[in-house]
This record gives sequence, C-alpha cells and structure tokens, in this order.
Amino acid sequence: MVVNSDKKLESVLHIKSEIMRAAGEYLREQGFVEILPVILSPVTDPLHHETYAGTVDYYGRPYTLTKSMILHKQIALRTVPRIFAFSPNVRMEPEARAPLRRYLAEFVQLDLEVRDASRDEIMAIGEGLFVAVVRAVLVTCADELTTLGRVLTVPEIPFARIPYQNATEQYGEHYDDQLSSSLFAPAWLIDFPRAVREFYDREDPTRPGVLLDMDLIYPEGYGEALSGGEREHTLPRILRRLKQDGIPPERFSAYLRFVKEGLPASAGFGIGIERLTRYICGLDHIMEARLFAKVPGAVDAL
Repeated sequence: MVVNSDKKLESVLHIKSEIMRAAGEYLREQGFVEILPVILSPVTDPLHHETYAGTVDYYGRPYTLTKSMILHKQIALRTVPRIFAFSPNVRMEPEARAPLRRYLAEFVQLDLEVRDASRDEIMAIGEGLFVAVVRAVLVTCADELTTLGRVLTVPEIPFARIPYQNATEQYGEHYDDQLSSSLFAPAWLIDFPRAVREFYDREDPTRPGVLLDMDLIYPEGYGEALSGGEREHTLPRILRRLKQDGIPPERFSAYLRFVKEGLPASAGFGIGIERLTRYICGLDHIMEARLFAKVPGAVDAL
C-alpha cells in the first residue's frame, strides 16, 4: 500500500503523541513525579563514544547542551524518590553513523530514575512501560497503524536476557544490528564490561569488571531501545572510575560537589522517543519519526 507522505507523517505524529501520553500516565501510576528537563549545564553525560561538543559561552563559562540527564537525575533523587522527564538531548554524531538510520543530532529521551532501586526492579519498570505503551497505541491508534501498514503485538514479560559476552561472541563487537534482526520480541542485553560504559555505571561488587547495566534491544532490526542500570553514588568509587577513564575530576566539579554532600543509590534508564516511535510505526528511517529531523552530516535541516 502506498501512503501519501502527509498522511503518513500525520499518522506517525498521532502515534508519537499517544506514546508520550501513555508513558507519562503509566509512570505517574507507578508513583513517579515529572520534572522539567535540563537543557544547558556545566556538566553532562561524557558518553563512551564520539560526539561533537555542543558548548556555548555562558557568562564567560563553558556550558554544554545536554547529552543526557543522568547526572541531574541522580541529584534530583535527593528530593523526590521517583522522577522522570521528557528530556531534549543534543548529540552531534559523526557522519559515518548516518547509514545506520537510527541516529539524530536532536532527539527526546524519556529519562527516569528510582532511588534505592536494583537493576531487576528498573528492568521490570521498563517492561511494564513498554507493554503499557504498545497496548495504548493498539487501542487508540488503530486507524493510524492501519494507514502505516504496521502490525503490532504485545510482548510477553519478562523479556529474555542475553549476556553481553554471548552477544559479542556470536555477532562480534558491532553486534547491534545482527542481534536485533535475530529477535522476534524485545530482549535485554546485560552485564556489560567496565571498558565500554561510563564512570557512573555501577560495577557488580561480586564480579569485578562487570557492570550492573542493561540495554533493551528491539526486534526486527530496529536496534537499541534504551540504556540504563544501577549507578555509582559514593565519592571514592566515582573518583576511581574517573581516573580509570582518564577524565580530570575538575571537569565534573559541579557534579562532585553534590556527590560529596551525598547521593542516594539508584537505578534508571533513558528511552529514546523517536526510536520507540520508529519501532512502533515500522519506519525505515528515524528521521521519519519527528518534524525538523537532523541526521548526522546534514546541515540544511530547519
């Protein structure tokens, strides 16, 4: 079926609106409080892969555009035990990532964090959230799904769990696409090695070098859905991890002031709204999942 491009986009935007409504409703039912996103800050997620710096002069000091709200989420939990935000992120990826069709320079992430939560608890929240969103879209956006020719099913929970080592042994270091293409339902990728993640990801105290992290992987070749896990929250461990990554502590001095005062233990994740929209709508490219999309290497977008 050939769909008029305007009609297709209208259907996608209706579905994305329902995704955000249903996600917020589910989280509020689970006791979460929505907070406003942080867009400009002296600190943001360092990330473990290359992005161009989005730095501006703020009264003579370098401030950066948010790459993720992870550090701010930890601090927010000193006030509220369960928080979420629809957080605009700016990650200017290398042009080489454009052919993967899942990267945007500007996107929205549903970021959530829970005080004193374990990885298992946060994974259960992620599964419940995903199922609630799919069910809501099936009920309220049936016409739009028909227009897009998309057939959705509600996955059974709990989702399968795949150790990182198994995925890399079977598919190699760049496992994402092949693993995702092999799946018929969402699955968790767990137990990442210390070397491939950030300083705030908590190391398993019983398994040195293994992180209490997880990614959710979409089926059908749509790739990574969300990333998260338990967090480091004590000053000695965070300073040790910064040193291991070769990051000067001064770079995160604003964050470390709060760490010294005390951060709660926590776990959480961030799930990209455009990637979720792409999966639910069955879109070929993530740029179809939002208006005014900016993809790596393209500089003529509005």
